[in-house]
Amino acid sequence: MTANFYEVYPTSWQTVKRLFSYLKNYKKILLLSLTMTVISTIMEVAAPIVMGSILNHLQTAITDQTSLDFNFIIKTTLLLAGLYILLALSNIVVERMLVQLSQSLIKIMRTEVSDKISKVPLSFFDQHSTGDLLSRITNDVEAIGRNVQLSVSQIVNSLLMFVGIIAMMLYISPLLFLVFFITVPLNILATRIIMGRSQKYFRAKSERLGAMVGYVEENFTGTDLIKAYNYQDQSNQEFKEYNDRLFDVSYRASFMAGVLNPVMTFIGNVAYVLIAIVGGLLIVNGTIMVGDVLAFMQYSQNIRRPIDVIAEMANTLQETIASSNRVFQFLDAPEEVEDTTNRIEDPFEEIELDHIGFEYEKGQPVIQDLSLTVKQGETVAIVGHTGAGKTTLVNLLLRFYDVTKNKIMINGIDIRTVPRDNLRSLFGMVLQDTWLIQGTVYDNILYGNINATEDEVIQASKEAHANHFIETLPNGYQTVLNEDATNISQGQRQLLTIARAFVSDPAILILDEATSSVDTRTEQLIQQAMANLMKGRTNFVIAHRLSTIVDADKILVMDQGDIVEQGSHEELLAKNGVYAELYNSQFSE
Repeated sequence: MTANFYEVYPTSWQTVKRLFSYLKNYKKILLLSLTMTVISTIMEVAAPIVMGSILNHLQTAITDQTSLDFNFIIKTTLLLAGLYILLALSNIVVERMLVQLSQSLIKIMRTEVSDKISKVPLSFFDQHSTGDLLSRITNDVEAIGRNVQLSVSQIVNSLLMFVGIIAMMLYISPLLFLVFFITVPLNILATRIIMGRSQKYFRAKSERLGAMVGYVEENFTGTDLIKAYNYQDQSNQEFKEYNDRLFDVSYRASFMAGVLNPVMTFIGNVAYVLIAIVGGLLIVNGTIMVGDVLAFMQYSQNIRRPIDVIAEMANTLQETIASSNRVFQFLDAPEEVEDTTNRIEDPFEEIELDHIGFEYEKGQPVIQDLSLTVKQGETVAIVGHTGAGKTTLVNLLLRFYDVTKNKIMINGIDIRTVPRDNLRSLFGMVLQDTWLIQGTVYDNILYGNINATEDEVIQASKEAHANHFIETLPNGYQTVLNEDATNISQGQRQLLTIARAFVSDPAILILDEATSSVDTRTEQLIQQAMANLMKGRTNFVIAHRLSTIVDADKILVMDQGDIVEQGSHEELLAKNGVYAELYNSQFSE
């Protein structure tokens, strides 16, 4: 994955072809809507000539001084009414079908994007804004569905109407058609010029909208920090810059899309005036009838609509292509490759790191040569300065990233040769930054094992020392946590994550010391809960307070991605090296 992945754009035709491939499962709906569109177009094209026949009959009666044929007038009027009724019903059916089509398309694309999120590697999210991804799954997918709904029938209707009206114009008067045709090159020229300029603005609009959504999302999640550091003015200024850049391209895109209609209207009015003048002269000469001229003039006005729609759809198509590109680019992002040739079966025996190396970016190693063996039931503490590689080691164990040199083995099996879900089922995590879903307390504990029974959830809560505070909540286990779980305390959130780990019953625990932001009494509860959780399991503890890991079976001191010291607490103090320096500095504090 490269940072400039989103800068690669396929051709417009490739994008349109791929977009229409989504509609292959809706052929019947598409065929029905297109059939009804054809019927409604025929009705719409036929109406003016039918109406003109009534006027021609009236003119003939006046000119020849004959009596009116009311039977003909009534029948023709009823025919005209029937055409308009059928036209309305056809349009209703078309709209109903296209709504179903567009909403189904939106559903499918959002499902694909959601599935894709779970398949792309963690490195992808390190390189791309969360807000930009949110914009793709919301704004861009919605724009695709909306525009498909508008485009499918309108493009077909407009093309058929254009052809039908041209045929009727030629049938009525080739001379008047020639007068009208003089303005057609102007329409084509205007459309090409405006379309050429609008495409780049619609693409830039989608990109800058994604950037602004990303910025807003980051600011909403960090509102407390913004206020704490009095960063409001700077934040507002930065948002203004994002907003101004989006406004600039949105204004240009909307202006270019909107300017086409008045240009087309002006050209249409010029044609209307010319037809009226020439048609009047032909009537005076007796070479054409009034009804035919009025029908031709109505056709000249009606043809503006398909031309306007086609021009408008050209702009809509540009927006659809830009949004589709953004969605397809994410769907085409490289996925995590699974090799399911092996599985790690119970019981867990040992983890072995065999001189592993790792680098986030090529040529910049984070871990160079790290070896380690951990037996079942051992507690391994990992200590070191910030940036020493503690979190990277955890990421490698869980295969959020893969080692770039040698291998990590569990029970003698290279973890790169087993499915990630099989590997991760061995692990449970309690991290310093709690993560809870927006739902009930019960749902959050059950997240560790969706197959757990109610008794198992309650028992896990008791072992995590969380049952007491849960029962004091307004609705107990059915209390709904808000989006950031701010309706319970930090310590209570941490106890829920420990209960969740109990329910998952993992063979291996990863613990990131989670008591730095709680009071002393809550810290004792959390420490007791974590001690209960660690019993009988293999534990990796990322330690910040060294006083909490003095009983670890093995302590690893990491520095710049390598283990510089390892041993028990007493052994490392006796060495009087890096660990002793870290421990004594904390003790003196």
